[in-house]
Amino acid sequence: MDDHASWATGRLLLVAARLVEREWNAVLAERGLTHAGFLALHVLQDGPWTQRELAARTYVEEQTIRPVLDRLERDGHVVRERDTADRRRVMVTRTDLGGRTYAEIMEGDPAERIIADRVEDPEALRAELIRLITGIRDG
Repeated sequence: MDDHASWATGRLLLVAARLVEREWNAVLAERGLTHAGFLALHVLQDGPWTQRELAARTYVEEQTIRPVLDRLERDGHVVRERDTADRRRVMVTRTDLGGRTYAEIMEGDPAERIIADRVEDPEALRAELIRLITGIRDG
């Protein structure tokens, strides 16, 4: 077994992020969602949005959002319809099922629990991560 104490901090952060992501993806998979699908449902609570707007708000390219929306639509979480004001635009709306699924996932805040159940001071960790991200981003 690796001696985690000897690992560089960056390596620890990357491995921790992957492990948290794996657990979070398992929570989402229980509801038939991917992380990208969950993000789309989250953004669509303020929608409807065009596919282009939705892609921008979920930080993916427009061609990346299409298969995500295909799956969400197939499973009844969203509907896509031509904009009546501009037939070139496709509007995406979260369905009642999509809203319920999103709410069920958020109930009990499982993403936070994954971390909070395992660290001594989750608020301090959160504050340091924000500081790290901001420092690198604004660098």
